[in-house]
Amino acid sequence: MQKIPLKDTSVSDGKIYVRLIKGRFQTLRRLISWPMLTAFFLLCWLRIDDVPVLMFSFSTHRILLFGLELSWYDFQLLGGLLIAGATLMFFLSMLAGRVWCGFACPQSVWTWIFIRIEDVVEGKANRRAKQDKQPIKQAHVYRRLLKHALWLIVSVWTALTFTGYFVDLYSLLSQIIHFELPIYLVGWLMTVSAFTYLNAGIVREKICLHACPYSRFQSVMLDQHSKVVSYDVARGEPRVSKRQLPQASRQGDCVDCTLCVQVCPVGIDIRQGLQAPCINCGACIDACDSVMKKLSKPLGLVRFASESELEGQRYQLLRPRLIGYFSVMSIAFATVAYGFTQTTDLLVEFNRERGAMYSIMGNGDVCNFYKVKAEAFNIEAKTMQMRVGTSAYRIYGDSDIALKPGDAYWRSVRLCTNAPAAGKTSVEMVFTAGDASLKKTTTFFAPRH
Repeated sequence: MQKIPLKDTSVSDGKIYVRLIKGRFQTLRRLISWPMLTAFFLLCWLRIDDVPVLMFSFSTHRILLFGLELSWYDFQLLGGLLIAGATLMFFLSMLAGRVWCGFACPQSVWTWIFIRIEDVVEGKANRRAKQDKQPIKQAHVYRRLLKHALWLIVSVWTALTFTGYFVDLYSLLSQIIHFELPIYLVGWLMTVSAFTYLNAGIVREKICLHACPYSRFQSVMLDQHSKVVSYDVARGEPRVSKRQLPQASRQGDCVDCTLCVQVCPVGIDIRQGLQAPCINCGACIDACDSVMKKLSKPLGLVRFASESELEGQRYQLLRPRLIGYFSVMSIAFATVAYGFTQTTDLLVEFNRERGAMYSIMGNGDVCNFYKVKAEAFNIEAKTMQMRVGTSAYRIYGDSDIALKPGDAYWRSVRLCTNAPAAGKTSVEMVFTAGDASLKKTTTFFAPRH
């Protein structure tokens, strides 16, 4: 099967001045990214009955997931979700290239936010380029300081929000207000803020090219039928600028306006072919379509198209590798969905204490000593009841155990009987917390007659 070669020499080492443009793909990108941003900045604040909607709590050793309470023992489900998400990305990549990178990747989304701030504060791309070539004026310094201040505000707010999914956000804000924030949280917030500021404001496209492995192995997943952002060479060449139109004997539809390059967030020229830095955001498509409209020419000189389509062949949607990716993806998501139905509701440890195997009380009862620790992963479960499966045995100690998230500790209990069987006897213990029930078998020791 043919692999699509990726060029890797078109990114400029200098600063890229991204020109913002409107179009259907930019609208689609916002329709995808804005709900994701809203969910990210909102979900960490939401509470239902004073319980976070979504939280990975280190203090209580719980994962709160939209009313579902998971234990750390169910953490493999999150790993399963990541694997299933990876298979989804592989499927999308073979189908339509790096659409995840262009429309939903956090690196791209935050970069567009920072570019928008830059555009509003310092002016359009051509104005920023001219200012950087001229001596710095006082007004330029003020605007640049304002831009970086706004970038820092967004970075800090992003760090606070992200931390709120692991630490209670209301307690975190209270600690910040009263200057009681632990030093490890100070370091964490500063680190996340710095990475956000650098990645989205300073480094930008270098992350997509040098740090993200996706750009390197995408060519392995693509084939000649994968739809990626492409330039129609047969239609566009030879390119002729507007000034050359009267003298040109033969011309393509491309007028060499370079608008497709000006709007590209990674600074490539799509007319040079598919390149590793391309994130398939569609900005160059919107730019080219706007020019084609003005020239009264058909749209789609730059468009999502497969190599086979550009060569005049028939596009093939169903193909073995794509079906294979889809099958693996479906199995992965089905496995994770089944895993969520098999989560741990109640976790109990019931162990014998070290020392004597049994004791004989003054009233003649034979007793064994145990330690019990319990955790219930159910928001509604407040207590756990402990009982013996047979009436011949009695529990002395706390048979009703209060359950507090993250507050599981060992309790001592005594199991006694006045009519013990000689030697060893298997005894069934029943633990109940809300709708969850768990049975454990222990060995009861008594003297041999």
